[in-house]
Parts: sequence; structure tokens; C-alpha cells
Amino acid sequence: MAAPFTILTSLPMPLIRDNIDTDQIIPSREMKSTGKTGLADGLFAGWRYTEIGGREPNSDFVMNDGTYADSQIILGGVNFGCGSSREHAVWALAEFGYRAVVAPSFAPIFAGNCVRNGILPAVLDPAAIAEIERLAEPITIDLPSQTIKTADGKCWTFPIEEEAKSMLLEGLDAIDLSLKMADEITRWQSADRAARPWIYLGANA
Repeated sequence: MAAPFTILTSLPMPLIRDNIDTDQIIPSREMKSTGKTGLADGLFAGWRYTEIGGREPNSDFVMNDGTYADSQIILGGVNFGCGSSREHAVWALAEFGYRAVVAPSFAPIFAGNCVRNGILPAVLDPAAIAEIERLAEPITIDLPSQTIKTADGKCWTFPIEEEAKSMLLEGLDAIDLSLKMADEITRWQSADRAARPWIYLGANA
């Protein structure tokens, strides 16, 4: 389970490039395990470091600007998270501490992976994102009200499907969501066992 997402206030890090793909988020050479940890150092490695495979920070890359050291929000461009279905990309973002990406659009698989790992993919139009970048101040993302606000009162709304919203609010992954229906599943299995006992021959339960 991920930590529930309700209200988040953070200075957003502007990374407004279109078509940022999963290999740019976490290059394949940085994927040295099948688990969800140990990936943060490889996040945006191709841009973040001066040499392939190295760890010398690239001072021109925004992630290395100390201003955004504690940022939990990324401002992105169109089609964020395109490319492969690589869930490691979202694991790396989560391990580093990002809880939301605000962009005009997302690759569908990437957006689904975000939700399952406690990261909010918030869709906002490019003009609003440009305004947030220009203001360069903390914003507050309120998931229950589906709003993004600035300290001086500017406010935008963003869409999200109800199931995705519930998963984020409760910190659930796909398995947790299914287990919420455990009683209904058990009742169905009991009824099905009575109706089709031959299906369960040899089963222990």
C-alpha cells in the first residue's frame, strides 16, 4: 500500500518537455533489480548526470537545482510517461519522493502505474502549467476537491476517474482494491461451489 494522497503542498519542479518517455525517466541500464527500491539514483539519469553510468551532477538539469531539493510535484509536458509500460519509472519517482505529476496529458499505462503506486497524475492545460511555472511558488493539490491552488488564490480543477481517486485517497493498489470486495468474493465462491461442485474436485477449501 502507498501512503494515502489527500492534500499536498509543495514547490513544483518544472520539467516541461513533451514526450518524456519511461526510458528517460529511468534508463534500462539503471534497472538493476526487480524490486521497487534502489531506483531513485537512476531517476532521469541521462539528464541528471554528466556521463552515462556516472554520478557527477549535471548543473544544467533542473533536478540538481537546490531550489527544488524538496519538491514532491513535477510539472511536465504533453504525453508524459510515453514509451514502454516500464513500471520502474513510477517506482523511481515514488522512491525519490514525488507524489504528483501535473501535465497536459499522460500515456495511459503510465498514468495507471502512477495511481497504483500512490502518485497523482493530474491533467491541467498547458496555459495553467505555464502560469504555475511563471509564479515559481508552492502550489496545493487538493485531491478531494480536485483542485490545484496557489497562495494568491488562483485555482484550477483537474479531472480524475472515481476509481483512481478512491485508490489514491485510500492508498490502495489493485490488489487492495480487490480485497475490499473480499466478502462478496467469498459469497460468490460459496454459491458457485454449491452450484458446480465438480469444478472444485480436489480443492482444499
